Amino acid sequence: MTTKTVTAPFRADHVGSLLRPENLLKARKDFEEGNITSAQLRNVENKEIAHIIDKQIEVGLSLVSDGEFRRRFWHTDFLEHLNGIEGYVPEVGYIFHGNEETERYNIRNTGKISFNPDHPFIQDFKEFNALVDGRAVAKQTIPSPNQLFNEGIRDVSIYPDIEDYANDVIQAYRDAVAAFYNAGVRYLQFDDVYIAGLSSPDIPFNDGEFSREFLIDLALRVVNGVLEDKPSDLVVTTHLCRGNYRSNWAFEGSYDLIAPTLFAKEKVDGFFLEYDDERSGGFKPLEHIPNDGARVVLGLVTSKNGELEDKEQIKARVEEAAKYVPLEQLCLSPQCGFASTHHGNKLTEQDQWNKLQHIVQITKEIWG
Repeated sequence: MTTKTVTAPFRADHVGSLLRPENLLKARKDFEEGNITSAQLRNVENKEIAHIIDKQIEVGLSLVSDGEFRRRFWHTDFLEHLNGIEGYVPEVGYIFHGNEETERYNIRNTGKISFNPDHPFIQDFKEFNALVDGRAVAKQTIPSPNQLFNEGIRDVSIYPDIEDYANDVIQAYRDAVAAFYNAGVRYLQFDDVYIAGLSSPDIPFNDGEFSREFLIDLALRVVNGVLEDKPSDLVVTTHLCRGNYRSNWAFEGSYDLIAPTLFAKEKVDGFFLEYDDERSGGFKPLEHIPNDGARVVLGLVTSKNGELEDKEQIKARVEEAAKYVPLEQLCLSPQCGFASTHHGNKLTEQDQWNKLQHIVQITKEIWG
């Protein structure tokens, strides 16, 4: 088996999640109702993951993800398997644009936080990577450590001092990164709604105890603390998202408020940024990205509907972004995943593949 050299993030990339096929949704429902075993569900998952690996390679991508096919939600499935964190059903879900309430599920702090060496995502990656078999770079996505700083998660009776909480979160994620690396991960992505929220005027995920400036600084310290001793051949990126649930969004706001700190100083290899509509603001905050620093993956193609963007308009927007970041540091992707939760966005699987192929074609025309 040979593995491609990692040069991620790639000119044509994508955030990670893909629409769950009906066969997989049915199998999960059958499992929950006791009609099939966990082994039977696993077989269906592996079959469908093998299929989307082939499809991603077929449309011309250099990376492949497992589509997050073993998850219900993009974040809770990983976080609830950390020591000191549990999943539960709250009284209300997240409230999105238009007062749409998400399916009710969340996580909370129940004890001292640490990484569980038997975390199921490690075995999940090993099986996924075996299916990839060196034909592309296997990308692993997990929620950012900063997701644990959302309002209502930290138990102040366990962690009265937020700095103690932050130190344990950092160590848990350092151990997680090491475990993924040892399992073969060389391209890891932190998905971060929390940081994007800090750049929203309303700070929607903050309980008001701390200032925005403190929380932005803390978010930077947490990620950089996790990555302090990361292996040199491990690529780590951050994806900033303003909510993605059945093609809806949670909040808006440009990157202006976080760019001077996070864009300038976060020690990641790339930023996946939403730029598919006016909610994201302009490209000027990109001037804080250091030259020869992190790559900027422009999310100019929306995952929220199936309409293909005009190729020349996308090229023009890339050219505009290149006024602030050298063209050689830019890449292209959808602004978010196609299915951050098992529900999926409002487009078809064929629409999804068309979008990804469209991105590949555009990047070839721009960068050759």
